[in-house]
Amino acid sequence: MRRIALVLLAVALAGCAGRQPQTSGQSTTQTPAAPPVQSLSLARATFAGLPGWPQQDLRPALESFRRGCAVLEARSDTAPISGAGYGGTVADWRGVCAAAGTAADPRAFFETNFTPYDVRGGDGLFTGYYEPQIRGSRRKQGAYQTPVYGVPGDLVQADLGLFSEKYKGERIAGRVSGGRLLPYPDRAAIETEGLKTAKVLFYTDDAVAFFFLQIQGSGRVVFDTGEAGRIAYAGQNGQAYTAIGRTLIAEGALTRETVSLQTIRAWLLAHPAEAARVMWTNRSFVFFQEKPLGDTALGATGSLGAPLTPLASLAVDARLHALGAPMFVAAEGGDPVRGLLMAQDTGGAIRGPVRGDIYFGFGDSAEARAGRMNAPGRLFVLLPNGLAQTVGAGRAYSP
Repeated sequence: MRRIALVLLAVALAGCAGRQPQTSGQSTTQTPAAPPVQSLSLARATFAGLPGWPQQDLRPALESFRRGCAVLEARSDTAPISGAGYGGTVADWRGVCAAAGTAADPRAFFETNFTPYDVRGGDGLFTGYYEPQIRGSRRKQGAYQTPVYGVPGDLVQADLGLFSEKYKGERIAGRVSGGRLLPYPDRAAIETEGLKTAKVLFYTDDAVAFFFLQIQGSGRVVFDTGEAGRIAYAGQNGQAYTAIGRTLIAEGALTRETVSLQTIRAWLLAHPAEAARVMWTNRSFVFFQEKPLGDTALGATGSLGAPLTPLASLAVDARLHALGAPMFVAAEGGDPVRGLLMAQDTGGAIRGPVRGDIYFGFGDSAEARAGRMNAPGRLFVLLPNGLAQTVGAGRAYSP
């Protein structure tokens, strides 16, 4: 989901909109049901017209783009870049990827090799996600009582796009019984009855922290032995995601004005006798796989297959957008974000043409910023000059 994706934080949790990185690293915000796929159009823009473009430090963006290119370059020339088609094929990106490898001036590289387009197709919404950390033990002991499961042996995950083009990008999960695909147990059943068909990777000492890590879709673990690593999204039980912020608002515990990642966590910790019941209202449950920690300055691997770069990676709707493409975000809110980010991840709730989930990185500051991020804004995509010549003015793009 990269990491499941896939809305994150205040949005995903409060349900004001919809990651569950079904990422890899992925932005993991899930939704009960995907809305109809929208179309988008691209309007020619200029670099001077990108809000705040002259002030941008583009070095992180160039490094992030290079990491994405390493993934694209391993694919065949004819492999498509986006579901909507405007991204062309890998062959259309080989030239700019080659130029990126030797570029010394990031600004000159992007301005010389790309043409910006304003993405249009409804109101814009930008949220944020981050990489959380939990504590773990290989043995069930003391406070370490909450199991972190790998993918169950009886979990069936189906890509519906293989059966019909109209379901491209949609997936379901369940288990087979009597020749029929049935729903997999929900969160409450898994946590109360356990899973005999899934390997326990390790145990954690904080069920609430683990719940939030599931929402993010991936994270880090520090073991009681001092060992550290990453846990990446590997699967999901197929049950609908419900934002527990909605539950707490409906029960009068929080209000729409006060709900946030921080206030939800505080409520759960202050009400341990009720915390499990509230978390069970989110029937979705995520399964993980262990990965090496690797470069601690980078995040987990996103849906594209490249490691995520703080404030230089973005989760988008891959049914519409080109994974690997540079995207300029102009999100205006209490904590505005303006910058060039690479489309490298996806999320279950990241749906629509002008919808993005910004990866903020690891640590308390990243968590705080991601938790506050819920703002309208504009989205621009940068296309290689040769490919830009094929983009028709006013043309609608859809999967």
